[in-house]
Amino acid sequence: MAIATIGKEHFRTEIISGAKQIVADEPEELGGTNEGPAPGEFLLISLASCTAITIRMYADRKKWPVEKITVEVDFEKIDNKAIFKRELQLEGELTEEQRTRLLQIANACPVHKTLTNPIEIQTILRD
Repeated sequence: MAIATIGKEHFRTEIISGAKQIVADEPEELGGTNEGPAPGEFLLISLASCTAITIRMYADRKKWPVEKITVEVDFEKIDNKAIFKRELQLEGELTEEQRTRLLQIANACPVHKTLTNPIEIQTILRD
């Protein structure tokens, strides 16, 4: 669960997720104070970090020599369609077969699965 609370500060938003507290904001050119990532950036952050963690977990379980994983995610909207572009950089002495398998594993991360399946958002207004 995540809880986002905003007061009158433009547009600093305090977020609580589990025991963690973070801040979202908008850049100064949009009226924010740039104290944290913008909301859309959190979506990119989620996909990038989930991908990296999923690959790391799999590589560690297989005892493959992955020294470093870098995941870069960018986003654009074309004709009302969201397009995420994700680039992986895997450092270590890996075979081509291992690299191919890790690419498949990247596509199996939970955030990737969520974004590539139908999504429904249910919103209620509390008193």
